[in-house]
Amino acid sequence: MEIQDVIEHKDDKEYVIEALKENGKFLEFVSEQLRDNKEVVKTALEQDAESLEFVSDRLKNDKKIIMLGVKSAPWTICYASEKLKADKEVVLTSCENYGQALYYASKELRDDEEVVKLAVTNKGTVIKYASDRLRDNKELAQIAIQQNKEAYHFLSWRLRQDEEIKSKI
Repeated sequence: MEIQDVIEHKDDKEYVIEALKENGKFLEFVSEQLRDNKEVVKTALEQDAESLEFVSDRLKNDKKIIMLGVKSAPWTICYASEKLKADKEVVLTSCENYGQALYYASKELRDDEEVVKLAVTNKGTVIKYASDRLRDNKELAQIAIQQNKEAYHFLSWRLRQDEEIKSKI
């Protein structure tokens, strides 16, 4: 199918579902009403989780929909509602394979040791997005530096003076 065909049938649910089975990103060209339909959106996400970008705002606040996206394309957490960026399960799922997800996490989750540990294990330099308190946590600092020595630059002043930490870089 071509984009033009999808645009011409953007309100036809059955046609759209068949098109999305072929290319989930066709979701961009369907009607707003269908971008707010769970069956349509699930079809798109199952074919291409990156199509989460085109989901209605209402469904970007639906945990099941967001989880479907972040399980396959963890970086799509950026499209989640603020409420779901504060949901520990959603953020942990994303951080597991995409440490950069810490950037999108709520302030509270940037101060959650479990979340930050998972994120820095995956990408050490994201410790820069952690709370000041956790940027001063020696265990997390060691994990971050082990993953990427550049993480040292984002640690608290106190830990950058620590001889054991300095010996790891």
